Amino acid sequence: MWFWLSITALLFWSGSDLFSKLGCRDSADRYSHLKMVIAVGSVMGLHAAYEIFVGGAAISWGILLTYLPVSALYILSMTIGYLGLRYIELSISSPICNSSGAMVAVLCLITGGIRAVNSWQLFAVALVCLGVVSLGIVEAQEDDGLRFARQESSNYKYAKSALALVLPVIYCLLDALGTFADSLVLQTLNEDSANVAYELTFLLCAAACFVYVVLIRKERLVPKAEAPKYVGALCETAGQFAYIYAIGDEEHVMLAAPIISAYCVASVIWSRIFLREKLSRKHYLSIGAVIAGIIILGVFDA
Repeated sequence: MWFWLSITALLFWSGSDLFSKLGCRDSADRYSHLKMVIAVGSVMGLHAAYEIFVGGAAISWGILLTYLPVSALYILSMTIGYLGLRYIELSISSPICNSSGAMVAVLCLITGGIRAVNSWQLFAVALVCLGVVSLGIVEAQEDDGLRFARQESSNYKYAKSALALVLPVIYCLLDALGTFADSLVLQTLNEDSANVAYELTFLLCAAACFVYVVLIRKERLVPKAEAPKYVGALCETAGQFAYIYAIGDEEHVMLAAPIISAYCVASVIWSRIFLREKLSRKHYLSIGAVIAGIIILGVFDA
């Protein structure tokens, strides 16, 4: 069962990447990232209600406040990630964002956990960092003419921009901090309660974004434009649900982790098929290094 749950998490999370990109790529919509927060928070709020009233998950103001720093890091990272999708191809953004596992390993090293990290994990961290830096160099040095030539088949063109790479890197760092904080907070909290606290906090952020975007800024929520965001939100929530149970099988966690961590591979494939994104050979070599490092970290459950 763990295998199919892992594949389910991989497919849903890569689907979340694809539909989030479809919902946030319009540069003319200044609030697309906040509208994505509204969508994700709404769906997660419904799932939290199910967990509380049907699943019996325990929740209180104390739990919400205890988990708040972790929730804030995750939600802020996702919001910045949605904003970044406006400026760069998904096939570049997704591997960078998913490098957060390597950043967690770096944080462990900084805080004195080097003895718990083996040589393969160190190699994987170095591989991910090398791949991300290489992606930045390739993006910065690519000729504008070549860039637009390879983007010719795509519906969207992306100009060279430092912001395009900075935003996914910020996502990666914040998500890594969230994961690191998560490992500490979950020593005192039940996983189900923590997940419900996260979803309820996301719901509150969604309500705040709705007030700002719709009531204050008078932006219209057009169903056709919002539909991909809600599909992405459903995929995000479903992927999280499958992930929890796949990783919960302690006997197979070492096998489930690398399968799930490779969902950015599927994201790159979907972006090539459905978004018609075409990258250079140097881009794919850099992305390959990042993905290889992520899979190695997954194998050793870093």
